[in-house]
Amino acid sequence: MSFTDKVVIITGASSGIGAAVAIKFAEEGANVVLVARNQAKLKEVVAKCERHGGKVLVVIADVTKSEDIKNIIEQTINQFGKIDILVNNAGIIRTAAVWDENAMDVFDSVMATNLRSVVHLTNLTAPHLIKTKGNVVNISSIAAVDAMNPTFFAYCTSKAGLDQFMRSAALDLSPKGVRVNSVNPGPVRTDFEQNFGVNKSEADSFWDKTKSWSTLDRVAEPEEIADLVLFLASDKARSVTGSSYLIDNGCLLKRPYNL
Repeated sequence: MSFTDKVVIITGASSGIGAAVAIKFAEEGANVVLVARNQAKLKEVVAKCERHGGKVLVVIADVTKSEDIKNIIEQTINQFGKIDILVNNAGIIRTAAVWDENAMDVFDSVMATNLRSVVHLTNLTAPHLIKTKGNVVNISSIAAVDAMNPTFFAYCTSKAGLDQFMRSAALDLSPKGVRVNSVNPGPVRTDFEQNFGVNKSEADSFWDKTKSWSTLDRVAEPEEIADLVLFLASDKARSVTGSSYLIDNGCLLKRPYNL
């Protein structure tokens, strides 16, 4: 499954799923464009990608800002001259009940990152993807099909909207030779403890609890999600477009959750 000389944009590439996706594309010979806000965290990802010989372009950007999104595309074309694959991975979770005073602030911020940025990036990359007969892979969530928890209403809504946009974009771009799909993970083991300031013991306890949500009694690793992303971006998935691929260790089979 070679991606030699393919140009891949990955948002949210500084850690977790985004970092794993970037590294696996680099392993397969791709030139990767790493988009994130945290320059310090990106250094390790860059080093791992460069070990495999592919070229790496780092773009520090906030995907909620239109000028930053335009800059991602401009820098990519200036550096590589084309775009073959777009992986929309950047996302946030903020919680609030529908009736909370800050509900609309939470909703607006989550939608701006999780949905609007994807629409804007897809809009700007589409002409380039049409030229290369490329494709888009969005990182969605099982939250797109399950309400999960009342305080997750903004996140769930953003992911449901993301999947519907994926299908609309796939319908629009299919005649032009461009495929669009989504990967919908359940819980994935990431470095959230660093982001939320919890200690290792608390993090281990959280992941042990999370295992119980699945029928397979396990939590996915970022590399597992990356494997599915690479499959969907490859010619092995040349017949696949407009599809949402669940990868949740059976969480949806064992609902309701106890979040």
